[in-house]
Order: sequence, then structure tokens, then C-alpha cells
Amino acid sequence: MKRILTALVLGSILIWASTDIFAAPTTLTGTVTKVRDGDTIEVGKIPIRLKGVSAPEMRDPLGPKSKSFMTDLVMGKRVRCELNGSKTHDRFVGICYLDEQDIGATVIGTGLALDCPRFSGGRYAKFKTKGAAALIKLPKYCD
Repeated sequence: MKRILTALVLGSILIWASTDIFAAPTTLTGTVTKVRDGDTIEVGKIPIRLKGVSAPEMRDPLGPKSKSFMTDLVMGKRVRCELNGSKTHDRFVGICYLDEQDIGATVIGTGLALDCPRFSGGRYAKFKTKGAAALIKLPKYCD
């Protein structure tokens, strides 16, 4: 199988893409320029949905607090995201790291998001807090 490795630099963002006949993972490294909510960030102008993380919506009681935590955690900081090649709405999907710490595990561990097992494969189950399960409603698409 022929594989092509490409590096693209857009301002302060470095994108490594590996392509072949199947959708291949891509590594995106750059500075977080926007936090949409507790499970969606933007690296440069590229929106990223944290794979397997379900944070409350902004209209939900813990939504603003989850977004605020994520903003304090990553805004203006350099992250590395391992994108899996899929998209949901306008967002790429992936696991992002700040100083090699999984951002999804961090927000779930604080009780401001839940593991979404359908998409995480249970990756974050051990980080879930009892308080979060009582306060945050897990969407049906996570089952």
C-alpha cells in the first residue's frame, strides 16, 4: 500500500498527514485559539471535537463551568491532537494532549464531563467521578 507523509505549516500550526487508500490518522500541533465548550477546541482555525468526551452543553447547568475549565486549561497553549480521520458537523475528531497529558482525561477527572463509551471504547471510564454522573446527562449517542 502506498503511503504519503505530508507536513503543512499554517502560521503557528504544524499538520502531519499520512494518507493512503483509507482515511489515516493525522497529527495536528498548534496553539488553542478558541474554546467552544468543554469538549470542543479550535487549534488555529481548525475545530476539534475531543473523541470519547461528553461535556454538558452550554445551556445545561454545568456547561459554562466546563467551558471555563477548558479555557483555563488550554487557551493560548500549544497542544498536540491525534485526529482519527473522521468529522462530526464542522469538527475534526481526535485525542488532544497538553504537555503529554490527555485533555479529555483531565476534564472528565474534574467532574465536568463524562466518558462517552461508544466513541472512547471505555478509554476514560476510570477517570469518571460519581458527582459528574449525577449532574451531567450522558447523550443517547454515547450508548
